[in-house]
Amino acid sequence: MRILLALSRRIDQLNTIIGKAASWLILAAVLISAINAVMRKVFSVSSNAWLEAQWYLFSAVFLLAAGYTLLANEHVKVDLLYSALSRRKQLWVEVLGTIFFLFPFCLITIWLSWPVVAAKIASGEVSNNTGGLIQWPVWILIPIGFGLLALQGLSELIKRIAILRGVIPDPVLVADAEAARL
Repeated sequence: MRILLALSRRIDQLNTIIGKAASWLILAAVLISAINAVMRKVFSVSSNAWLEAQWYLFSAVFLLAAGYTLLANEHVKVDLLYSALSRRKQLWVEVLGTIFFLFPFCLITIWLSWPVVAAKIASGEVSNNTGGLIQWPVWILIPIGFGLLALQGLSELIKRIAILRGVIPDPVLVADAEAARL
């Protein structure tokens, strides 16, 4: 279990670095958007490449930060029954959800997107828009992003199993205890 927890820490570090770096792309998208808007309104000049760059940056943030979002437990949950369960049952829901939903979703997405990515790289396809950008850089973000999400799912699975086995403390219970003390 010690080796798996070390692997989990490495995955957490990787997604933290990539997630925090990807968050800076939001600033780049905002700046490009603002400059493009000023150029269009003041000088009546616009560029499809700049518009596409905004979409590429948004895609990069969404895909590259998905694993970091899972690490931070900030992903969307439908909490109809989950909150009524005991903590042990919640952990089992997370374990089973990761195995039967997250992993298959990520692996199928990677499997289905890879031939498209390979074709875009091989062809050097460019956007149909005049002055548009090459497409493979944004398409390659799909398997990379879902790969990072699957890796983070593995990390979370390792941690949940370690909590269930009593190897590590449950951070939710620790945080609840600290909040109760305050």
